[in-house]
Amino acid sequence: MTWTLSAFADEAGDAIDAQIAALKEAGLHFIDIRSVDGYNIVDLPTDHAKIIKAKLADAGISVQMFGSPIGKIDIDEDLDIDVKRLRHLAELAPVLGCKAVRIFSFFNKAERPHAEWQKIAIDRLGKLRSTASELGLVLYHENERHIFGDMAADVAVIGKELRDGKVFRTIFDFDNYTQGGQSAWDAWTLVKADVDGIHLKDSTKGQHVPVGTGDGFVEKILRDALASGWSGPLAIEPHLGHSGAVAVTGPSGVENQTYKDMTEAERFGIAAKAAHAVLKGIGAPVG
Repeated sequence: MTWTLSAFADEAGDAIDAQIAALKEAGLHFIDIRSVDGYNIVDLPTDHAKIIKAKLADAGISVQMFGSPIGKIDIDEDLDIDVKRLRHLAELAPVLGCKAVRIFSFFNKAERPHAEWQKIAIDRLGKLRSTASELGLVLYHENERHIFGDMAADVAVIGKELRDGKVFRTIFDFDNYTQGGQSAWDAWTLVKADVDGIHLKDSTKGQHVPVGTGDGFVEKILRDALASGWSGPLAIEPHLGHSGAVAVTGPSGVENQTYKDMTEAERFGIAAKAAHAVLKGIGAPVG
């Protein structure tokens, strides 16, 4: 049983050199690539990916997951937008040594009835799963504000309809439930049997804080995961400041003023130390 700890290092800086420096300072050997050197991962040119891979390899860092925005389009938009993105990630997969792709489950800007939203979202996710299977990729659906998979009850539907533990898996984000007004503990108890990955992010009163110091029941949930024999990838997602990397995600909540005068790298370091402390405190098998 092993937990692999990674981070969204674009919150430490845009350039790959800055991201590598922050990861090394934090003692991390994995990265979830979301944006780097001015590119979102779904737009990263293959030639540039080779340069990034070489730098990561020299630093002893591996790519754990592609932090893609796939699924952050509306249910009325052309799904081919995301299919093309997925196909590009399949081209990057052998270059960066990664097959795992973080995805979402679509906005509903026209506010169609929930049952209709569910039907369309599940159908689209099914098509993405089929494409991923064809391409040799593994999808990880993350609960997120305002998409179909926002509340735990709907994430449970996604798990029941699509999760196979092979091509389609799920990520549990404490804070996205908290920001949506749902108890992260209640959400966990409902979906934990389907959780394959975890994002370490936390907040209190709408303001992001170092993980384990907010309202996300982080330590309680992680202890329960450990006791249940859970294993899988974790990723530190600080959100302690609204950097460019954070801003493009459309974050919920307000920027924490405690850290507003710090550099991105300093905020990242605080978030990483907090994550290490929580995991060490519960005796997590981080490898």
